[in-house]
Amino acid sequence: MTLPDARAFIQRHTVPDRPGLTPELTLHLATDVTPLWTATQDFLDQHGLEPPFWAFAWPGGQALARLLLDQPELVRGKSVLSFAAGGGIEAIAAARAGAARVLANDIDPLALTACDLNAGLNGVTLTVCGDNLLGGALPSGWESPEIVLAGDVCYDRGMAARVIPWLRQRAEAGAVVLMADPGRAYLPQESLSSGHLRSVAVYTVPTSRAVEDEEHRETHVFQWLCF
Repeated sequence: MTLPDARAFIQRHTVPDRPGLTPELTLHLATDVTPLWTATQDFLDQHGLEPPFWAFAWPGGQALARLLLDQPELVRGKSVLSFAAGGGIEAIAAARAGAARVLANDIDPLALTACDLNAGLNGVTLTVCGDNLLGGALPSGWESPEIVLAGDVCYDRGMAARVIPWLRQRAEAGAVVLMADPGRAYLPQESLSSGHLRSVAVYTVPTSRAVEDEEHRETHVFQWLCF
């Protein structure tokens, strides 16, 4: 899919809206899930695209964004990597909070286009990257990000098994790693018990019945600790 096609697709199937926990931000979001998923399935068949996770403000992303908007000192003047960025809500919040530079990473090309469109809606600039960071080195110039953000990455067993060790490696390399989760099935309970995963904030996040089983999800922002 060419970039103009992707931009037109996103604009046709979403509307600019404000997530419930972060009304300061505007994102291209799906308001009726069924037509979007059907349309994306057609695109998936044609272009090998992922499902449109980028079109929803998931609880983890909203919680991370809220934390950064409320405590901008966490990222001000720093380099920030947003992993599995989706539509870019936490990356945009980091930029709004004064991060020196923000890299939004996602393997879905539609998500990267959504990040770019959403950044424009909010008057910020992001660098986007489609590399699979779990399978190789970090991009040139980003070998040592000071902050790593990851929201809603524990919903799938296989993904969690790959992502959790990678996030711990980033923490061991010296980054402040913040991971937000609304109680997904594969949140590593052993890391909570050992103290390697510490809750630093908790939010009640408004959600959509179209994609969640509750209207609100209690969502923790965790920090990975090394000791």
